[in-house]
Amino acid sequence: MKIAIIGTGNLGKSIAKGLIQNQNFDQLYLTKRKVSELDDLPIQDNVHITNNNVEAVKHSDIIIFAVQPKQLEEILHESKAFITPNHTLISTITGFSIEKISAIVQLPLTIIRAMPNTAIAVGKSMTCIAANTDDDKKIGIATSIFNQLGNTLVIPENLMQAATVVCASGIAFWMRLIRASTQAAIQLGFDAKEAQELAMFTSEGAASLLIQSGNHPEQEIDKVTTPKGCTIEGLNEMEHKGLSSSLIQGMVASFHKINTIKKEQI
Repeated sequence: MKIAIIGTGNLGKSIAKGLIQNQNFDQLYLTKRKVSELDDLPIQDNVHITNNNVEAVKHSDIIIFAVQPKQLEEILHESKAFITPNHTLISTITGFSIEKISAIVQLPLTIIRAMPNTAIAVGKSMTCIAANTDDDKKIGIATSIFNQLGNTLVIPENLMQAATVVCASGIAFWMRLIRASTQAAIQLGFDAKEAQELAMFTSEGAASLLIQSGNHPEQEIDKVTTPKGCTIEGLNEMEHKGLSSSLIQGMVASFHKINTIKKEQI
């Protein structure tokens, strides 16, 4: 695969690091206005750094756009004369639809949207992918790239806004829950550093149990709760105070807001 990452900022650099580490390409072009900011990447003979987007497009067959939304349209217009039906375009830009990209490039080619979250920086992103094709090989290109940086799920494009709330905003929601657990641990007697360590690794363990076992959360909860025990006492008190309903309502409110923002942009 000959891959170009257009806009190697924080997200683009995380993708580049994953690709370089796994060597899942024949040639990799990375573009950035200030190329000196990529000096920390482990550069090899088949990795090229440039501030010329057109050069990167010309020498690649898979183009990953990781720029700001306001920059994407300009870059597409700048590059479209050099984009061919053989290219596969992968956009990580929130709110920029496949239809809108297609209207600019005006070619029958594969366009894929990928929505990673900030955990991509540590190889733990939950990335949702939508495409304008059912071609498993084409979709497999995108999943193979992002599976190196976490986990992927292929979804219809009309669920991308919801996925943004669950996965991208979701990082913030989980951080707040971890912070609350940390605060509780401090109140129970641990110092701040110990409290955060307990909260972080307990949440990681809970997620790992579900990932590896495939169980429903309630199955794992049942293993911890005992009749008249402290766990069920705590769970019931949290539910009385609206833990689950507050989280659900917050995510739904976030979804309504993201759709309002999209309407304002149209």
